[in-house]
Amino acid sequence: MTRTLRLVDEAAPEGGERPLRIAIATNDLEHLNAHFGSARKFAIYDVTTTNARFVGAAGFDDVTAQAGRHDDIDDKITPKVEALTGCALLFVLAIGGPSAAKVVKAGIHPVKRKDPGSIADIIEETQTMLKGSPPPFLRKILGRGAPKPSFMDDDTEEYAQ
Repeated sequence: MTRTLRLVDEAAPEGGERPLRIAIATNDLEHLNAHFGSARKFAIYDVTTTNARFVGAAGFDDVTAQAGRHDDIDDKITPKVEALTGCALLFVLAIGGPSAAKVVKAGIHPVKRKDPGSIADIIEETQTMLKGSPPPFLRKILGRGAPKPSFMDDDTEEYAQ
């Protein structure tokens, strides 16, 4: 069974900046501390360069063992992927191949972390990435083009045509 909590407030983002919706695999809503299949919850946030807002959580009763063994009879992956609709990034400790394929097919980029950490730290790292030069897949999600070349770049002649 899947339980979903969503905040109804649809206030416009601060400063007109389009937020990035992220999900974090968690068992306590305070830490990134779960593998995709064994996560009892996903905490969902809208993140901008200056702000983060909790927008919802999805809870699951039926999860896999942390070891990652999946029961072929009962599909536990699809409800989790469906609960992530609208998210651009998913932070997890681990995710198996079949789960990762479904997540990517749904337009969500999984980000594996080696060690558990606080959700606050994940948000801060996401904000730092948004302030700098995000990777190409993220620029596309955010609707940003490629960064403009700097006059310090060696191959500026290429762009001057």
